[in-house]
Amino acid sequence: MLPYFGEVYGNPATIYSAGAEARDAVDNAREYIADAVGADPDEIFFTSGGTEAGNWAIKGIASAAPDSRRHLLTTAIEHHAVLDPCKSLQRAGFDVEFIPVDSRGIVEPGWIAKRIRRETCLVSVMYANNEVGAIEPIEEIGTICREREAPFHTDAVQALGKLEIDVDRMGASLMSLSAHKLYGPKGVGALYVRRGTRIASLLEGGEQEKGRRAGTLNVPAIVGFHSAIKLAGLFGAAENERLTVLRDRLIEGIESGIPDAILMGPGEARLSNNVHFCFDGLEGESLLLALDQAGIYASAGSACTTGSVEPSHVLLAMRVPVQRARGALRLTLGASTTAEAVEYTIEKLREIVCNLRSLAR
Repeated sequence: MLPYFGEVYGNPATIYSAGAEARDAVDNAREYIADAVGADPDEIFFTSGGTEAGNWAIKGIASAAPDSRRHLLTTAIEHHAVLDPCKSLQRAGFDVEFIPVDSRGIVEPGWIAKRIRRETCLVSVMYANNEVGAIEPIEEIGTICREREAPFHTDAVQALGKLEIDVDRMGASLMSLSAHKLYGPKGVGALYVRRGTRIASLLEGGEQEKGRRAGTLNVPAIVGFHSAIKLAGLFGAAENERLTVLRDRLIEGIESGIPDAILMGPGEARLSNNVHFCFDGLEGESLLLALDQAGIYASAGSACTTGSVEPSHVLLAMRVPVQRARGALRLTLGASTTAEAVEYTIEKLREIVCNLRSLAR
C-alpha cells in the first residue's frame, strides 16, 4: 500500500500518467477480487466497507424496484448493516418480512420459498453469521430465488477467505464484501452486482465506478484489499484447517471444564474461527472486563454493537432466554492464535467464571 500514499498519489479518475498508474492498480485489484468470487471485473464496485455495501444493496434495489414490487425478505439474525436499512424501508412503507431461524441460527430454505411472492424485490440472507458462526445454506436459498426470479443478496463479509465463494453457484445477484476480515485495511469493501441487476446509486455526485458509486477511490486501501485476498487464496485452506483444530479444542476445553457453559450456534456448519458460549448466571460485561485484565480480548456479540446493554438480537432470534443471552461470550481465533493461547484461555476463563459465580452467590 505504501507507494500509493505518496509516490503514486494520482487520482485514478484522471487521464494524466500519475492517475493512470493509480487506475492500473485499482483495475488489477478489481480483476483479482472478481476472479476470487467467480465474477466479472465490471460487476465489482468498491465501497468504504461492508456496511456501505449492505446499505447500497438493500436501498439501491428497493429504490430501483417498480411500485408493484415493495416486498423484501431477510432474516432475524442479519448484521445491522442489513437489518437497519430494511427497517428504514419498512418505515417508508415497504413490506419487510424477517424470516426466523432455528435454535442453531440456521435458516430453513423452505421458509424462504414459502414467503417469496411476485411483489418480492429482494431476498437478503447472510452467508455466515458474525456472532455465532452459523453457515447458512446459501446455494439452496440462491436456487430458490433464481427459480422465483427474486434478486438475492448475501452478506459474505464473514465468509470471504474462510468459505468457498462462487456467485454463480450461490445464485447471488448481489454480495457484500469487506477487507478487514482478511487482515486487510479497515474502511474498504466491495459490492458485487450481477450484470443486468437494476440498482440505484447510494452515493451521487461523480462518475466514479461507472457512475454508480460517486466519490474518489481510496487507492491505498483497494491495493491492500487486493493483497489481503491474494494472501487468503494462498494460505486460507491451510489456515482454516489449523483454526478448526484450535476451535474444537477451545470448545471441548470450555464444555468439559466449566459447568453450565452452553455452546451457541451449530456444531458442524460453523466458521473455523468462531466460538460462542453463554454462561448461565453471569453478565457478559463482567466476563469481558475480567478477560481483558488477563490479556484476552473477546466480545459479547458484534463489534458494531459495542456499548449496547441489550441482549444480542441474534441470540434472541435463536430463542435463547434473555437472562442466558446476557451471559454471552464470543471468542474469535486468528492468525496470531496458538495452541498455547487456547490452553491459557481455557484455564483463565474457568477461573474467571468460577470467581464471578462465587461473588454472585
